Amino acid sequence: MASTAGTSPLQPHSPEGPSAGGPAPKGTSSKKPASSVNALGVAAVVVTVALWASAFVGIRAVGPSFSPGALTLGRLAIAAVVLGAVVLPKLRALPRGREWWPILAYGVMWFAGYNVALNAAEHSLDAGTSALLINVNPILVAVMAGVILKEGFPRWLIIGSLVAFGGVAVIALGSGTRSTADVAGVLLCLLAAALAAVSVIIQKPVLRKFPAGQATWFGIMVGLLCCLPFGGQLVTELQAAPLPATLGLVYLGIFPTAIAFTTWAYALSLIDAGKLAATTYLVPGTTVLISWLVLSEIPTVWGLVGGAICLLGVGLTRRRSR
Repeated sequence: MASTAGTSPLQPHSPEGPSAGGPAPKGTSSKKPASSVNALGVAAVVVTVALWASAFVGIRAVGPSFSPGALTLGRLAIAAVVLGAVVLPKLRALPRGREWWPILAYGVMWFAGYNVALNAAEHSLDAGTSALLINVNPILVAVMAGVILKEGFPRWLIIGSLVAFGGVAVIALGSGTRSTADVAGVLLCLLAAALAAVSVIIQKPVLRKFPAGQATWFGIMVGLLCCLPFGGQLVTELQAAPLPATLGLVYLGIFPTAIAFTTWAYALSLIDAGKLAATTYLVPGTTVLISWLVLSEIPTVWGLVGGAICLLGVGLTRRRSR
């Protein structure tokens, strides 16, 4: 995505941003100094990256105890309660009419579809490789911004995209030499990345009307309703799950879901979508480190090589065309 010369990748596009609780009352100013808003945006990004990186490891750790749909439902149910306790006391009005359409879209695609696909993928892929594959997401955001937001297709965006998808092919080929289940995992990760990318583009305009916490909670509730058919599985699996797995589920619901999706939405309300998506390049490396420390799990050679190619491609997309 083309960037403006002299602008930091984390520089907010507006000095105003919605709070996690509710909009500023009419007739009052919610403006903050640009440096203050920029610091808050950076802090939100750091929290999001760290917690989302831990989610890949957490999903892998509790995967043996919970099926993909049940795990998603459990995460969303916990997140709905925790975030709802913060949002509901300050909620003054619900979305009306057409305002629901984008919320329904990212609720179904991101909170339900993305999580189910990623959970299923990590049954056959390690946490680090999954994070590397999901890292195709920033490229997809840039491409859709070029089409939908009319930002065009700079030369380096095209070159970087081709290189990154070449890296994905390397990971897929390397996985295919071991088992077809790994190929399915790669495809599921790519599906999750696509769903997340579309959701970022859709969520951005919603954050002009609703605070980050409310926009996130609305999406969580939509995803929760979509996953209710997995309720029976969740109850059965909770009864059989060991305590560490149950605690892992609670962690995933509170931190990578309720907190991280809210800090992401807050940052998205301050920073351009393409620039914010670029910060998720930090997730794979963080995930590999956490996975090595917690699970003693390191990606395969194919995964590392393909992932490095992906990161190179993603980096090339950030170059400016002369």
